[in-house]
Amino acid sequence: MSTPVDDAPARGTFDTYAIQQKWQERWEAADPFRAGGAEDTRPRKYVLGMFPYPSGDLHMGHAESYAYVDIVARFWRHRGYNVLNPIGWDSFGLPAENAAIQRGADPREWTYANIAQHKKSFRQYGSSYDWSRILHTSDPEYYRWNQWLFQKLFERDLAYRKESPVNWCPNDQTVLANEQVVDGRCERCGAEVVKKKLTQWYFKITDYADRLLDDLNQLEGFWPHKVLQMQRNWIGRSIGADVDFEIEGRDGKVTVFTTRPDTLHGATFMVVAPDSDLAAELAAGASAEVRMRFQDYLEQVQKTSEIDRQTTDRPKTGVFLERYAVNPINGDRLPVWAADYVLADYGHGAVMAVPAHDQRDLDFARAFALPVKVVVDTTAPVTGAIPVIEVDEQGVPIDPGNPQLDELDPATTGVALSGDGRMVNSGSLDGLSKRNAIARAIEELTASGTGRAAKTYRLRDWLISRQRFWGTPIPMIHTEDGRIVPVPADQLPLTLPDAKGLDLAPKGTSPLGGATDWMRTVDPETGEPALRDPDTMDTFVDSSWYFLRFLAPHDATEAFPRAEADRWAPVDSYIGGVEHAILHLLYARFITKVLFDLGEIDFTEPFSNLINQGMVLLGGSKMSKSKGNLVEFEASMVDPGADAVRVAIAFAGPVEDDIEWEDVSTTGAQKFLARALRVAADVTSAPEVVWADGDTALRRVTHRLLADAPGLVEQTKFNVVVARLMELVNATRKTIDAGAGAADPAVREAAEAVAMILDLFAPHTAEEMWEMLGYEPFVGLVPWRQPDPTLLVEESVTAVVQIDGKVRGTLTVPARITPDELEALARADEKVRRSLGDRQIVRAVVRAPKVVSFTTA
Repeated sequence: MSTPVDDAPARGTFDTYAIQQKWQERWEAADPFRAGGAEDTRPRKYVLGMFPYPSGDLHMGHAESYAYVDIVARFWRHRGYNVLNPIGWDSFGLPAENAAIQRGADPREWTYANIAQHKKSFRQYGSSYDWSRILHTSDPEYYRWNQWLFQKLFERDLAYRKESPVNWCPNDQTVLANEQVVDGRCERCGAEVVKKKLTQWYFKITDYADRLLDDLNQLEGFWPHKVLQMQRNWIGRSIGADVDFEIEGRDGKVTVFTTRPDTLHGATFMVVAPDSDLAAELAAGASAEVRMRFQDYLEQVQKTSEIDRQTTDRPKTGVFLERYAVNPINGDRLPVWAADYVLADYGHGAVMAVPAHDQRDLDFARAFALPVKVVVDTTAPVTGAIPVIEVDEQGVPIDPGNPQLDELDPATTGVALSGDGRMVNSGSLDGLSKRNAIARAIEELTASGTGRAAKTYRLRDWLISRQRFWGTPIPMIHTEDGRIVPVPADQLPLTLPDAKGLDLAPKGTSPLGGATDWMRTVDPETGEPALRDPDTMDTFVDSSWYFLRFLAPHDATEAFPRAEADRWAPVDSYIGGVEHAILHLLYARFITKVLFDLGEIDFTEPFSNLINQGMVLLGGSKMSKSKGNLVEFEASMVDPGADAVRVAIAFAGPVEDDIEWEDVSTTGAQKFLARALRVAADVTSAPEVVWADGDTALRRVTHRLLADAPGLVEQTKFNVVVARLMELVNATRKTIDAGAGAADPAVREAAEAVAMILDLFAPHTAEEMWEMLGYEPFVGLVPWRQPDPTLLVEESVTAVVQIDGKVRGTLTVPARITPDELEALARADEKVRRSLGDRQIVRAVVRAPKVVSFTTA
């Protein structure tokens, strides 16, 4: 228990603004929420909210997320933990650069002015951060370690540069990772994305695809199932075979990945992605007419998003390239087409088309009158003995015919046969089920040297270079003889040049290229003139490891000390929006595994527990500064006060549900907080009073909440805890108003419990109550009061009696009543008997001690 004091404020009215100012000043002076050092022997908890981007002021979506972060951090402090709860800013990126261009200003000025506003808002909100650990990703002392990380990946061949088709935003004039394209548009500005061939830097995340997928099993039950499924779908592992096809008149083989090598006998043509190198090569050898048609088609395809290309209901288009591939399993000649429903970066950019059993292939075959060959009898049972296949004298299978299958012929019906069955028209595979036929086909391909078992992924390597100024400079040097070498470690950080004098407007190449003096350097190996890399890193690199930098944000000697990582990491509770389910979380998981392989950390997943909050809506839409539909953070706290906003948000509904801001009642929250303050003001007993002498009924309400709240908080049922607090305040008020109740020890005990638990949601009010009750600050550091188990045993309960599903009476009964005793009391109750009238009970369901349900004839 905290130490009593005698100078509690006078009872009376309460000035919300004055209370806020008072406690914010005291918190700032005392810094009570700083995490304990190595000498602190308490168990540790690392609580972290996804750090904000400094775009203007925060809005109510942020208010929701950071209220939840603070609830969790404060809860674990009360539970006796040494809590690390830091704050920083994801301060590089396009919004700052675009705003600077519009204003003719330096991105730094805009960024750090917004950060100052954020800090002010967070302090007004009563957030219990460890303010000694602030970081900004745009500070050289931070991005110096981005550059260290880049070079570590380069040393391990996990960072590389190549030319390939990339997603290009024509508005922002920069490339985008696949994950930054939403429905074919730039996730930042909404412009339609096009494909463009450029030389870019990549991180080889595909080397970790299996680990990224399989390690999700470790997170089951700790991350939302929806997020785990989104990650699994994005990684998209497919298991099948690589099959080598020869193309007539061409040296070398074309490898095709397929999940159904069992259907090779049903392949009737090959399709290549029109924007692939293979398509360009094959078209170059075609007639002049085909070359012209192919070029026109390619230009059309490059204007179409990958999402649209994959849409199943689009009319199928393509160009025959006047070439033929040879099916390695039966020697059939397969015409080769370029068609946009195949993507250059899936598998190997070419597919064998089996139109009878793939709807997109079938639609294409019907559009261009190509053959359709059924090789899976979907009418045949897939269990039981393998059917006997009759053969002629030469060993060729005799086709007995199948009228039922003939009626399902895809060439006629236009519907592909995608179900399981047994193989037909497939030589040695005839009669086998799908699983056995796949295994046999892979065996035969391997034996003949024309294929092998393989896996492929939807995941693509992470494209990290950007053609913009406001980001981490890529720490590499391009020499005159074509080598690419790292900037020497003793020259890091490689800092950005002054933005003044640079043209930051997007133009397809990095503004850094115009900083002539900055670009010029020397080859560290030869001393000859050389050039720096002009691109900057994707800001998702900044946020992929920031949780580790918080462990020692001002360390100039290393990215993070291993000892601190061993003490604090991984993050115990990570809180933020589900919109980061793929991009940020996937990249953070990848970098964590790389750091594990480098021996820098001893864990492989960055966030042990993930809490996703719903969105705060205004007029049914997500709040957005660009759309102009937002309520700014600071403005929202002017009238009701920060605590009322926090309580209203916590009470609005389950954490994962969306909240319509216009339905959130800050007025109701204000009234509740005023009642809580009046309860504390009315207590007249001394802090040392013996609680056991107090009102037993009120003590039961108090101790049940003390017992139930921890489980409810850990289940993120914050709204239920607030509702239970309201009940306790009301119960305490009734006891006070019952006469001499203000002096009742149970009233003091209840008021102290309210102050301690209310600290999670309304810290300014809770501190004021605590001081009114005669204690020194800070209630946020008070250990959780332990419930008295004897007060948790219910002596009597209220049982409900239902007749034909409607409540017809209640009974006060002993908590340990038997079902037979409860039923007898219900049958004998006068109100129940009147409700029954002449009806006869035909069934009784008794769930002692709470419910009796009668069904009548």
